[in-house]
Amino acid sequence: MSERAPVLTVDGPGGAGKGTISRLIAERLGWHLLDSGALYRLTALAAGKHDVALDDEPALAAIAEALDVVFLAEEGEARILLEGEDATRTIRTEQVGDAASRVASLPTVREALLKRQRDFRQAPGLVADGRDMGTVVFTDAPLKIFLTASAEERAHRRQRQLREAGVDASLSSLLKEIQARDARDMQRSVAPLVPADDAIELDTTSLTIPEVVDRLTELLAQRGLASDT
Repeated sequence: MSERAPVLTVDGPGGAGKGTISRLIAERLGWHLLDSGALYRLTALAAGKHDVALDDEPALAAIAEALDVVFLAEEGEARILLEGEDATRTIRTEQVGDAASRVASLPTVREALLKRQRDFRQAPGLVADGRDMGTVVFTDAPLKIFLTASAEERAHRRQRQLREAGVDASLSSLLKEIQARDARDMQRSVAPLVPADDAIELDTTSLTIPEVVDRLTELLAQRGLASDT
C-alpha cells in the first residue's frame, strides 16, 4: 500500500469529533472520505432488516461481504443508501451505534469489510475515519491521528446533536452508553480501540472544530502532504 495514494487516518472513540473533522479535512483537500464506522452501522442495520441475530457471526459476515451500499455527496452533505433506501439518519441512532459496536467485535465481519475499506484508497488521497484505521486497515499511513475527548463532553455533544434533531435524550443515559461502548471497543480481542504506536493523540475536549481542522492541516503540511492555506 505504501506506493499508493496518501492516507490520513483519524481514529478514536465515538463523540470525539472524528466524523465532522474528517469530512471537513477531505473537503478542504479534495480527498476521498471513508466513514468506516458507517460500514459497521450499515451491517448492523441490514442485519436487523433481515432478522439476523447479532451473535450469528457467519450470517453477519455474509451480510457484510455483500453489503449493498452507496455513498452520495449532494450539496455538501453526505447521503448513504442501503439497499436503495436512505439510511443516512437511521444509522446514527444510539440503538444502531450500539449494535454496530457489537458487530465490530466479530473477527469474520471485520475481515469481510477490510478489503472494501482499503478499496477507498485512491488519488489524490484519503481521509479514513474509524477506530482501527491506523492500527489495522492503513498501517502505512503517513499521518495517523487519535482523537479523544472526555466521556462527559462526548455525552454533551451527543445530547446536543439529538436535540437539534428533535430527540430528547437523558444525559446520564447517554454517558452510560458511551462508557459501555468505550469499554467494549477497548477490550475486544480483535482490533481493540487503541492509538497506533506512531499516532499523534489530540484531545478535543476544549477545542473547537475549526481549531482541530487547522491543526490537522498543519500536520499534513509539515509532512508535505497538503498546503496549510
